[in-house]
Amino acid sequence: MAPPLLQLTDIALTFGGTPLLTGVDLAVGAGERICLVGRNGSGKSTLLRIAAGLVQPDRGSRFVQPGALVRYLPQEPDLSQYPTTLAYVEAGLAASDDPHRARHLLEDLGLTGDEDPAHLSGGEARRAALAHVLAPEPQILLLDEPTNHLDLPAIEWLEGRLAQSRAAMVIISHDRRFLEKLSRTTVWLDRGTARRVELPFSAFEDWRDQELAEDEVRQHKLDRKIVAEEHWVHGGVTARRKRNVRRMAELRKLRQQRREYRAVQGKATLSVAEAETSSSLVIEAKGISKSFGDHVIVRNLSLKLMRGDRLGIVGPNGSGKTTLVSLLTGTLQPDAGEVRLGANIEMATLDQGRESLDPTWTLSEALTRGRGDTVSIGGERKHVVAYMKDFLFAPEQRLTPIRALSGGERGRLMLARALATPSNLLVLDEPTNDLDLETLDVLEDVLADYKGTVLLISHDRDFLDRVVTSVIVPEGSGCWTEYAGGYQDMLAQRGADLARREVRAKAATEEKPAKAADAAPPTVKRRLSFKDKHALETLPGEIAALEAKQKALSRMLDDPDLYMRDRKRFAAISDELTEVQGALTDAEERWLELELLRSEIEG
Repeated sequence: MAPPLLQLTDIALTFGGTPLLTGVDLAVGAGERICLVGRNGSGKSTLLRIAAGLVQPDRGSRFVQPGALVRYLPQEPDLSQYPTTLAYVEAGLAASDDPHRARHLLEDLGLTGDEDPAHLSGGEARRAALAHVLAPEPQILLLDEPTNHLDLPAIEWLEGRLAQSRAAMVIISHDRRFLEKLSRTTVWLDRGTARRVELPFSAFEDWRDQELAEDEVRQHKLDRKIVAEEHWVHGGVTARRKRNVRRMAELRKLRQQRREYRAVQGKATLSVAEAETSSSLVIEAKGISKSFGDHVIVRNLSLKLMRGDRLGIVGPNGSGKTTLVSLLTGTLQPDAGEVRLGANIEMATLDQGRESLDPTWTLSEALTRGRGDTVSIGGERKHVVAYMKDFLFAPEQRLTPIRALSGGERGRLMLARALATPSNLLVLDEPTNDLDLETLDVLEDVLADYKGTVLLISHDRDFLDRVVTSVIVPEGSGCWTEYAGGYQDMLAQRGADLARREVRAKAATEEKPAKAADAAPPTVKRRLSFKDKHALETLPGEIAALEAKQKALSRMLDDPDLYMRDRKRFAAISDELTEVQGALTDAEERWLELELLRSEIEG
């Protein structure tokens, strides 16, 4: 068995009183795809930073195979030291790396490379950071919430890119669908220790629930054994002195074991402060349109939202999802058409940003809005500490400033503020950001029981499938289409994912009046992209190298004694030859396609 590329041994780390990590081991072998899971605050991000060599543990060792390149994607990348996104990505390349890969990846991710990092959105910064870690083709990828702030087309592109990569990966993510598609092994960080199971994430949760049930049984047996021993003590010591001393020592060990046991952190107790029932019709939009300059966001949209509906709004970043919600809720007036809100509408909003939280506030001030020490939940007063416990905050965190909270803790705080507001219409903009999987489960259950109406913007496909009753999608040119069911139902009805242009082209064609169908299509000047030009220059060399490798492998297989002498080597060479032949065919077809395109453009 080959030695691991990365090895963490007996890692221990303590912040404050309770140990965060106690004797954690993590081994990452070549090509392994590991998902690292655990509750918010369990130390996942810290462990990944230790693996990246950025944090020094109190105890333990870190080993990386000489020559193995490690690249780490943090939750909040810092691009402030670079003039452009291209300079940032190129900074991650070694002298021997292909410098063109930086621009290739940026183009694939929808960036030009000329963007000023100081003016990037969260999604653009995340795309640049992904290009930074992928460009040098590292042997080990450490990815902390790689899908945060990405839209659905970018998430699906990233899934495909990582699926084709040969790098070993350790991934932290709250996106169930993402983990299910990429993981092969799961490491569960729980109460300071790590448990590894050779199962993908899709099978992990059932295994985890079984482990927790068995853990509960073991603790129950321990409690019963302690009670039995205590009865023996109180009943009098009548046996030999040596045996009595031994039993008393065993009882002390049992009690110590019980004191040191760390119970599983409970689930968040989420509840929505519901207002009086709204009218049956909650929102009705009739032929609404909205543009900003020449950019059409919404064109002639009619939509009805009834009490109890759960509408999911999906689409690429910049497609106008937040603008659409503002139009539907009446906070933004349309250029044409009208929006009518039903009677007795009480709205609560959760925005995806954290800007509404003053970083100097304490946790208590953020929950009470700086007024006293109680929170009003549905008209009833509740002490702020009790409400904090519902959202898994410890009482001693009451005076903690918001700037010191983790991303997951800030996410739970935003939920706590939003759900405390009496409502019959919930508007949730990316509510799943930074939440752990267990809290997501509870949020799904709460929304399922909510008697009001939900408007949900999300890029979490699994969450959409579990929560919404319909999905509305931009089709291009300001047109939006509603599909019944969740995200997967939308894909089945639509026949394409959000990155496919064929659907938008079809929609645009159907909008044209019949008389325009016979008109000649406008002439579009085609050109070769930077990526195409580079491919034309490099593909001949790649083809020659593949042909040479194909010949060398064929010569090895020509040895008549190889199969009898070393069957494993024969099979390995055969598999490699098949792979090389496939790559050669793809390269030749791509070169031919680009040559034909160049000839067509040049006339």
